[in-house]
Amino acid sequence: MILVPSLADIETASRSEAERRVARLLRDVEADGDAVAFYSVGLRSHAYKQQAEADFVILWRGTVVVVEVKGGGVRKHDGIWYSIDRRGDWHKLGTSPMEQARSAGYALRDILREQGVGWYAHEAVVVTPDIDAPPSSVDWKPTHWLARDSMTALELTTALDAVLADARNAPRGEKVARLSDLRERLFGEFTRMPVVDAQRGAVIEEQNRATAGQARVLAALARNQRVLVCGGAGTGKSLVLVEAAKQEEEQGRSVLVTFRSPSLSRYFAPHLGKRNVDVIAFADLEGSGPYDVVLVDEAQDMMTADAMDRLDGVLVGGRAAGRWRMFLDPNNQAHVDGDYDSDVAELITDEAITVDLSLNVRNTRAIVHVVQEYLRADVGDPGIVHGERVEWLTTDQEVTVSDGVDIAVKLVTDGARRAEIWVIDPRSFAAPMTVGGIVVTSPRFAKGLEVEHVVVCGLPDALDASGMAAFYVAVTRARVSLHVVLSKNDRRRLQQLVRQEMANR
Repeated sequence: MILVPSLADIETASRSEAERRVARLLRDVEADGDAVAFYSVGLRSHAYKQQAEADFVILWRGTVVVVEVKGGGVRKHDGIWYSIDRRGDWHKLGTSPMEQARSAGYALRDILREQGVGWYAHEAVVVTPDIDAPPSSVDWKPTHWLARDSMTALELTTALDAVLADARNAPRGEKVARLSDLRERLFGEFTRMPVVDAQRGAVIEEQNRATAGQARVLAALARNQRVLVCGGAGTGKSLVLVEAAKQEEEQGRSVLVTFRSPSLSRYFAPHLGKRNVDVIAFADLEGSGPYDVVLVDEAQDMMTADAMDRLDGVLVGGRAAGRWRMFLDPNNQAHVDGDYDSDVAELITDEAITVDLSLNVRNTRAIVHVVQEYLRADVGDPGIVHGERVEWLTTDQEVTVSDGVDIAVKLVTDGARRAEIWVIDPRSFAAPMTVGGIVVTSPRFAKGLEVEHVVVCGLPDALDASGMAAFYVAVTRARVSLHVVLSKNDRRRLQQLVRQEMANR
């Protein structure tokens, strides 16, 4: 069964050995492709406190099963419920474990109904893995309280099926939730998108939230063999790829994450370094595999017959029948690095389903508006409300890297971290270097990555498809602030480009 978040994240987040044991069992449960177990301790804070009190929410054969896990002993004495820890100490509970699960189930039902999901069957279950038998009561069915005898993957599967045997039918006239909608909404409520760098104020917090679009993509990835995920810069393609790789690993599959730009290993290594997931640049795939599933980032860089043949050779079942996911921005980043053959892209599209990411979760609203206004590029709807306005600076002379470094130094003086500032030269193809302690790089090596503050130095030499793609990459790397330094001649060229675009509408 799919776990959200992954088992490794649950092992890290949970303080309860009982919860960790149940998570391991759920991971090993053999289930249909729509079965998912959501662990709620990792939820971000929100208004629905009741929902966060459920330990697990399981989507099982179309029914939502809300699970409360209690390690140690559980007893009722003089009408009051107590938990008993390993030392034998009693701890008073506010209500029975079953009532906790039921309350969480009703709270979740209200949340999803407000979102228009419709009626769905839900059941409340208590799991006490450390006691031999559940306490008897007329308040619940024996099938709905699981004890030590149910603590194997096979027994847990049987127990979940038994719970569903008494599931309620929809009342007459009620709108019934579609399974796909229910699954996507649950992904949206429970999925966390991890980001390695520290959270820095309202902007970073907004960027770290899972969007409904990302949740929809995760749900589609779990159910389909071959998927193309399309989205502009900043729509969260790499974040979704990381979560998808974790899901595949949790299902026991051998997993490859690959990409053309070697610099992308800097992004994936912190997320997947401790996982049984191979992260290998595309040029280094000789002798690798075969893998049960391959995930390709920045796939527009490898949309050629030769690249697809190499992918065919490292994938179990080959490209046409194997399990793969390609993440790409074909419209705006296809001319910065690598090659893009539209005929090959059409062939690949016929082999997969396509899903789109439409909400920008990296760039602030101000940056998104700049990209849309000057480049006419689709980077999704602006999802980050906070953030500074884009700073445009004009010099009398031709712009140099030194101009950008000077601005970066001022940002450091104002409190920005030196490691979180890049100076990007859109005219360059060079690898990153350090000037005065500030990273200076090019679009080729910045593509697919992000940083808090970016200073863009000048325009590309030619404003053709390749040049505009480079400028697009440069201005869409920033998470918090963007500064663009232009010469007077650059300003005139950019204004002329905008007028041409307006005339061609």
